[in-house]
Amino acid sequence: MDSATRTGGAVRVTAVGSAVNLVLTAVKLAAGFLGHSQAMIADAVHSLSDFATDIVVIFGLFAGSRPKDRSHRYGHGKFETLATTIVGLALIAVGIGILVTGARDIWGFFHGKTLGEPGFFPLIMAGVSIATKEALYRWTVVMAKKFNSQAMVANAWHHRSDALSSVGAGLGIAGAIFLGRRWHILDPIAAIVVSGFILRVGIQIIRKGIAELMESSLDEETERKILDIVEGVSGVRKPHNLKTRALGNSIAVDIHIRVEQNLSVIDGHSIANEVETRLRGQFGEEMHISVHVEPDLQSNPKTNR
Repeated sequence: MDSATRTGGAVRVTAVGSAVNLVLTAVKLAAGFLGHSQAMIADAVHSLSDFATDIVVIFGLFAGSRPKDRSHRYGHGKFETLATTIVGLALIAVGIGILVTGARDIWGFFHGKTLGEPGFFPLIMAGVSIATKEALYRWTVVMAKKFNSQAMVANAWHHRSDALSSVGAGLGIAGAIFLGRRWHILDPIAAIVVSGFILRVGIQIIRKGIAELMESSLDEETERKILDIVEGVSGVRKPHNLKTRALGNSIAVDIHIRVEQNLSVIDGHSIANEVETRLRGQFGEEMHISVHVEPDLQSNPKTNR
């Protein structure tokens, strides 16, 4: 799949999600204010953050798909990583906001503040939101794998966190409605539970994004797979000094290989080319590979005397 097709498809999926989030935000806010539900208002704010991060993801997809230029020899893949990290930061900001609001209402409840009784409108909207955002999550995950987009994966989890947010809100609203006035506190408690889910997902996304921005190596399993592929190339001896890093949805690999010391430059170059071909076959044509060829001096008996 070429870069333009991948970017166009990923942007279309994200744009659909942003439209859904905008509609849900408006309806949830109306339900929250008209139905006197802090949990639903918090859930609406979460949907608004979803819409905002959709815009960030679209920018990251477009920026990250730009071809290499003189100032970005490795391409612009880190823009998508940056967009992913911003999504995580947005999730954490939303989670903290919901946590503070819920804690303030609980504090007020135990100090004589009367909490409003939620209506059925917020409860119905919670159910609609759960179904809609869970479906959007599943669709986005499938499309993220198809287009190999880490920013879309992060955004999919933002959709899932909104679904979880609506689950918590729905439970709190239902409890406040059906269990009587003294149980109205369940509404802000539900908001705090929701914030925990949101914060957890946000932290996980940020950790991964920061690791890539800080040039962390790929995981051990991927590096082992790279070494296995290289070792399987005829003529390669003792691959070593492997260095890896992520470049958005692509990766960069720097590796040294030894070959029989009496090989011609052409033969050594052919072996290096085969290494590159096999790695690209596994990890994609856009990956960056540097293969340093060294003579295997130990293959000459004279050097062992």
